[in-house]
Amino acid sequence: MKCKTNLLTLILILFFSGISYAQNPLNPAPDRAEGEGEGPFERLIIRGVNVIDGSGAPPRGPMDIVIEGNKIVQIANVGVPYIPINEKGRPQGATKEIDATGHYAMPGFINLHAHVGGAKKSPNATYPYKLWMGHGITTIRGVPAAGVNWTQSEKKRSAKNEIVAPRIVAFHTLGSGEDWEGGVVYTPEKAREWVQWGAKKGVEGLKFFSHDPATLKAAIDEAHKHKMGTVAHIAQTMVGETNALDFARMGLDNLTHYYGLFEALYKDQDIQHWTPDFNYNDEQDRFSQVAHNWDKIHPRGSKEWNALIEEFLELDFIIDPTMTAYLAGRDVMKERNAVWHDIYTLPSLHRFYYPSRTSHGSYFFNWTSWDEIAWKNFYRVWMSFLNDYKNAGGRVTVSDDASFIYNLWGFGYIEEMELLQEAGFHPLEVIRGATMHAAQAIFEPKGKPIEFGVLRPGLLADIVIVEENPIENLKVLYGTGFQRLNDDTGKLERVGGVKYTIKDGIVYDAKQLLKDVEEMVKKQKAEEE
Repeated sequence: MKCKTNLLTLILILFFSGISYAQNPLNPAPDRAEGEGEGPFERLIIRGVNVIDGSGAPPRGPMDIVIEGNKIVQIANVGVPYIPINEKGRPQGATKEIDATGHYAMPGFINLHAHVGGAKKSPNATYPYKLWMGHGITTIRGVPAAGVNWTQSEKKRSAKNEIVAPRIVAFHTLGSGEDWEGGVVYTPEKAREWVQWGAKKGVEGLKFFSHDPATLKAAIDEAHKHKMGTVAHIAQTMVGETNALDFARMGLDNLTHYYGLFEALYKDQDIQHWTPDFNYNDEQDRFSQVAHNWDKIHPRGSKEWNALIEEFLELDFIIDPTMTAYLAGRDVMKERNAVWHDIYTLPSLHRFYYPSRTSHGSYFFNWTSWDEIAWKNFYRVWMSFLNDYKNAGGRVTVSDDASFIYNLWGFGYIEEMELLQEAGFHPLEVIRGATMHAAQAIFEPKGKPIEFGVLRPGLLADIVIVEENPIENLKVLYGTGFQRLNDDTGKLERVGGVKYTIKDGIVYDAKQLLKDVEEMVKKQKAEEE
């Protein structure tokens, strides 16, 4: 039995490596050009803004935010709404000011499930970077972003702000690495060896797909010894042995996606009862049949449902659902024809999305109403669990897992926010998941307090500024903005979109970043005519 498990693990590692990540080599981002971002400044003051600090506290304003270098040093209350501000009481000594009167400021958004992609999708990494930064995402956790050495290089360049890119947190899979010479990892001993090697390379955490329980336990234990985080996409090939609760009991820090969650709540079965002709390597089978778990579990509010929530809470388990990654499953036409694709999706990425037997996530070979209805039911149950977990005190974060399944970098992140609101989250709870809770997911395994994720003196100056109120309408965060009737002109106007993305005290024009992406798309289209 042990040999079979090891062989299966080897096959799965090769499968995931081959389809998901080992595409054509990805070009790194070019150096940051002159004029791309201003700062950091000796003393930058953002004037008159309404602050949503990321902790769950309500908006308050007008406030002045004082930044020195890359740190927030003061957030000053300078008045009340509708009353002129007394200039004498405001912070002084600015070397640069931003008039953000009436705007809204939030912590830079954190994407815990990021892949930079491959040359098959985009010419170089600046394409996803600018899509993320154009949507206020200042930190990504690559799971993985790309190869180990490539990611370490881009991570260092981003930390020095040599490129226009979010801060990069590097998670990798067991056995990955261009210069790892230890072979395939499928034993506890090899898992520990790889973790030790990865720690020396600067790897900050592990992403699991499919390993036997003994190997998983060893890897998690060794990772925590090195203050590395852990996250699992519990592959359907592994979930029969290790569901989400089993993993949490091993000490796993975060669950990504939904795999293993429903399996921890089965009521009349132990494993999923697949159809007789099911083949996991046929991705339509893989992604259609999983939705049929929706009515196979103990119902909402049952003692089993509540017990799972309680144990997750005791284990301080963080769930990063990435609902947006599977959103096309419940309405493929809507996602395929999303308004942003024509402007911001490269033709090369469109081709990757198109149904294909070899492109991971491009599985809509014969996607029927039956499939979409199953997924709609699945989302209803999935969302109810996430909301109940949040209501009980659990942490649920925000990610996009682009660029698969018609899910575009940045835009998918805002879709995830809307999905959480649909699940029952207040927008303040959504923003907290995108900022403070996500930062905690990064720093808690390191044994450190958060360095960003809340607008607070002493923390890094990672800030999103938007002219419209995101609590009133999360749609104003989309790069394409939101259409609203102007009653004075009688015409629809497009409002919103992030105005400024500030990372490390450097101020970027978010709309210009997206304009740069638009030009990339136009260029590739012209080259292919």
